[in-house]
Amino acid sequence: MVKRVYLLVFVFSVLLIGFILKSSLSEKPKVVVVLKELNNNQYWDIVKAGAEKGFQDFGVDGKVLAPSNEYKLDEQNQLLNTILNESPDVLIVSPIDTSIAAALKKFHSNNIPVLLVDTDISWQQKTAYIGTDNLDLGSKGGALLASGLQPGDKVALLTGDVSNPVISDRTIGAKTSLEAAGVEIAVHKTVPNDTKQAKSIMEAILQDHSDIKGVYATTDILAISAVEVIEENQLDILVIGSDGIAEMVQLIEEGTLSETIAQNPYDMGYLSVQTALKLVQGENVERNIGSGVDIITKDNAEDRLDFTRELLR
Repeated sequence: MVKRVYLLVFVFSVLLIGFILKSSLSEKPKVVVVLKELNNNQYWDIVKAGAEKGFQDFGVDGKVLAPSNEYKLDEQNQLLNTILNESPDVLIVSPIDTSIAAALKKFHSNNIPVLLVDTDISWQQKTAYIGTDNLDLGSKGGALLASGLQPGDKVALLTGDVSNPVISDRTIGAKTSLEAAGVEIAVHKTVPNDTKQAKSIMEAILQDHSDIKGVYATTDILAISAVEVIEENQLDILVIGSDGIAEMVQLIEEGTLSETIAQNPYDMGYLSVQTALKLVQGENVERNIGSGVDIITKDNAEDRLDFTRELLR
């Protein structure tokens, strides 16, 4: 009788352990993505779309969050503190500012890998950066602009705050390519990423430097603003942007511009989730994972637009 009881207990224990193991194995890895903003900027909506496709393809229990107000550092910090209490398997974040490292250290202390997407910061404990090589992007943008000009021609640089490492790298890359091609940088203006202010600054540039032949802008908001002012003044000046948002690509499809540089925000989101899964599975990953830079021309503009519109429907 006693042996029979022991046997029943043993069988029950084996079944229980098997059930627990099966449940554990069937649990999806939990990944949280924190972006800089959503809903007001198609760029970040496309990053989100890439991440959500990654959740679907790789069987990940994931969600994408962002501050309710545009680029609000305090809100991003609050989000991170809340997410820390949820103990995700991996955190993916696009830091608004380098000071966000203080919040990220808590994840590292709790053995939660942190992947940076789109924006890299100088934080040694990050597991990897997934996104654009912005020095390469700027270099290609400068070379693309120079290819439509002659040595000795003058250009304007419209850049954001160069204390931002993304803007700094793009600016350095563009300057290096332009100078190597013998193109003169007649004016370099730091411009807020705001249409009204950018247009006002571009107007002033045209008044003071009427002989410029080209413009390189470190964001498409600045590039589109420059194009609008140039068209209003009925001038023929080349403009190269840096992001590949729909409005910029549409200018190429319409023939207003011949070409531009584009990032791949969808790939950033997708690759970051793929990388997160590799970490959960115990695989080693590269420290820097590039999402590539594309040159958009009349030949591929329509395909790019169709892809973007489909994502943002």
